[in-house]
Amino acid sequence: MLAWILGIILFALGICVSIALHEAGHMGAAKMFGMRVRRYFIGFGPTIWSFRRGDTEYGLKAIPAGGFCDIAGMTALDEVTAEEAPRAMWRYATWKRFVVMAAGSITHFIIGFIILYLMAISMGLPNLDLRNFDSNTARPLIGTVNDCVVDKNSESTDECPPDAAAPAKDAGLRPGDVVQSIDDTPTPSWGDMVRTVEGLSGPAEFVVRRGSETVTLTVDVAQVSTDDGKVGAIGVSLSQDVLPPPVNHYSAGDGVGGAVSFTGEMFVGVWNGILAFPEKIPKVIEAIGGGERPDDTPISVVGASIIGGDAVERGLWELFLLLLATLNFFVGVFNLLPLLPLDGGHIAVLFYEKVRDWLRRLRGKPAGGPVDYSKLSAVTMVFILIGGAVVLLTVTADIVNPIRLPQ
Repeated sequence: MLAWILGIILFALGICVSIALHEAGHMGAAKMFGMRVRRYFIGFGPTIWSFRRGDTEYGLKAIPAGGFCDIAGMTALDEVTAEEAPRAMWRYATWKRFVVMAAGSITHFIIGFIILYLMAISMGLPNLDLRNFDSNTARPLIGTVNDCVVDKNSESTDECPPDAAAPAKDAGLRPGDVVQSIDDTPTPSWGDMVRTVEGLSGPAEFVVRRGSETVTLTVDVAQVSTDDGKVGAIGVSLSQDVLPPPVNHYSAGDGVGGAVSFTGEMFVGVWNGILAFPEKIPKVIEAIGGGERPDDTPISVVGASIIGGDAVERGLWELFLLLLATLNFFVGVFNLLPLLPLDGGHIAVLFYEKVRDWLRRLRGKPAGGPVDYSKLSAVTMVFILIGGAVVLLTVTADIVNPIRLPQ
């Protein structure tokens, strides 16, 4: 229990640090261009401690939940003092404002990449080739030779009945044998071997490669019952040696390429998850009412922290770090969606102004003024209400029916 609680605290702390660094990304970019940054605080609520350096006040708030960066004049409607006006953000070139707005998400991407790189050169990264591995195409390398073969619907598959056949064992097949042909039919893959065996009954000639030797064995193929009727079986399984390694390890130099490749795969997964997000909300609602909750339903930071606690309790630090990296990629991508009040919404407004002014120039008109954000307040409020409702639903589901790692 103590390890589980520690895992939850560590994961929640990781989230808070990531959000704080997100705001630090905005601040760093704004300062780089000379914009006026009024405040940078970690947390929310009453101020615990602060100090001022230059134009910026830095400090800690009582509620350790992320942070915020206050840049003067983010829009033309924001109030600024006479001193702040020349360095108001809205006065700067579009590309500079774009960099500042995108800096938060870029920071999340950098955090996620650093986590993956450190994993690559230490504990390794999961081998994604396993997802596309098809055992049917693997070479027919025998891994285990079973004591018998039994019907699929047999009451007991743990112990062999007294009269159960043991074709492979009786014929002398061994782990490590590679089946080259059966009754003169070549078996270049495991799938070829299985399909050939399933169509047989009685004695069959197996040619196997055993080390540097070629051995011919006679196997009395048994018939077992399956959902598709009777099929041939000999009682062997595929060797795990033909599987790709579950984890790829990298050197310090190769780790960059490995982390880049894995980052790309995670971006694809995150984007697909965002696209599938709306259709999975009904399952979250059902879970609140006590229904089964699939593992791929949306979770909140509460649910992510609970899974992080499970990972630490079981010693699965690689899962803990992968989850933290995934969360950073998700927040980074989600924050770039062209919806206010997300950074992506502000970026969309920037590009709208740029395209609008370009079209006005083509018509011989002067550039238009800054976008009036007050006209977008209704759309912004709708998004906030929907987002708030989704957060409330996921947090509730994560409290009453959380997703847990299997025991």
